[in-house]
Amino acid sequence: MTRKVLRFVFLFLFKLLTRLEVSGLENIPPSGGCILAVNHLSRLDAPLIYVVVNRLDITGLAADKYKDQPFFRWIVNTVGGIWINREEADFRALRAAIDYIQKGGILGIAPEGTRSTTGGLILAKTGVAYLADRTQAPVIPTAISGTEHAVKQLFSLRKPHLHVQFGKALHFPPLIRQNRTQALQQNTEELMCQIASLLPPTNQGVYSNHPRLKELLAGTQVEMVG
Repeated sequence: MTRKVLRFVFLFLFKLLTRLEVSGLENIPPSGGCILAVNHLSRLDAPLIYVVVNRLDITGLAADKYKDQPFFRWIVNTVGGIWINREEADFRALRAAIDYIQKGGILGIAPEGTRSTTGGLILAKTGVAYLADRTQAPVIPTAISGTEHAVKQLFSLRKPHLHVQFGKALHFPPLIRQNRTQALQQNTEELMCQIASLLPPTNQGVYSNHPRLKELLAGTQVEMVG
């Protein structure tokens, strides 16, 4: 099965079974290397992003624990996904991700590194900020809500309301060696607050009281990225 056919099937199912709302698609560049930084609530998140982004070169990082599940392994391999061992610093996967972005592909990645079990954002790792620094590619903060309850609602014969919102691209300046660790953390917090600003309060999680998020929500945004 080709990417086009897989995308058609998933899109048909989402439109049939859910009430899907998408906004901010104009913020995704039509071509060129790009990173989609997405919050992670459900196994539905990856196929949802895959079908709403109108670029066939979209792929993502996938935890290698799913290699043992034939259906998920088949999907990841069909879309050219990059397997990653989340239990260690997987430099092979990071090199593959950098290469994919530098060749002009669009890569989806969850900064949190795993699914949230609370429905709210959990503390993010610095992997996205690292990839952004290595590739100098734009990062699109992407917020998903509704998928955390979707399966339960479907079994109750209700159509879940799913919302995907793409924010404006962030362009992080190159990092310098002297304060690299601190800068990676600052860029990560900026990214997560940008994602949180696109989410309902119930999904903002550990970033709900972050001063930067309060600035964004108050409309007093200060340019923190170049």
